[in-house]
Amino acid sequence: MSRLAFITGASSGIGQALAAHYEQAGWRVALVARRAAEMQQWLDARGASQERCRVFAADVGEVDSIVAAANDCMATMGVPDVVIANAGISVGIDTADRADLDVMASTFAINNVGLAATFHPFIEPMRSRGHGTLVAIASVAGIRGLPGHGAYCASKAAVISYCESLRGELRGSGVRVVTISPGYIDTPLTRRNRYPMPFLMSAEEFAKRACRVIDAGVSYRVIPWQMGIAAKLLRMLPDALFDRVMAGQPRKRRRTEL
Repeated sequence: MSRLAFITGASSGIGQALAAHYEQAGWRVALVARRAAEMQQWLDARGASQERCRVFAADVGEVDSIVAAANDCMATMGVPDVVIANAGISVGIDTADRADLDVMASTFAINNVGLAATFHPFIEPMRSRGHGTLVAIASVAGIRGLPGHGAYCASKAAVISYCESLRGELRGSGVRVVTISPGYIDTPLTRRNRYPMPFLMSAEEFAKRACRVIDAGVSYRVIPWQMGIAAKLLRMLPDALFDRVMAGQPRKRRRTEL
């Protein structure tokens, strides 16, 4: 039987591009997102068979919802070889605004708790089997905090640290943990940005490179590599200089501006 990939946030953007890449490579694919009808229409348009590709409706922001989808997948398709926790949200915040604290809470619920809940059901089955790969889609935004991006940057920094912890916990079990930090990828989310996006990459090209990283079992990788260098340089800047560089830069749109 062909290998199986379980991918959250598969209704658009990076998740859909990853699903397309795996499907084209002959894998079976479990597509997970809230918009089940849209995913099914996309699969139907591609002529993908129900035996190889199935849709599971789930809200990653609700722990019981994503856990149920994972258990349903294992009951109907088996234990995945690769699980990609890709679902996430990116919204600007202003901590002075009370409503934006709720935005921050929902960001963490999806980007962090939802990611852990995506991995949770598969850990023991993978460990018992002796192999499997858990993949987290983080972001270069997790490397340094950007003004107006507090919730998103903090959530992605937490993804990177969480996966480091999980990788240590699963060491020797046969279950690998891979963290991929995209730079700017052309998706419906990034098209709303109102600031320059250097080294912008198509979702399809990102998926191709990400799958190579996953196959190689690399623990951490920034894609594209140019953004990794840029992020490291920003990390090295003294705070005073970093603050001057960031002063006056356009900020991520808040929920009231979308």
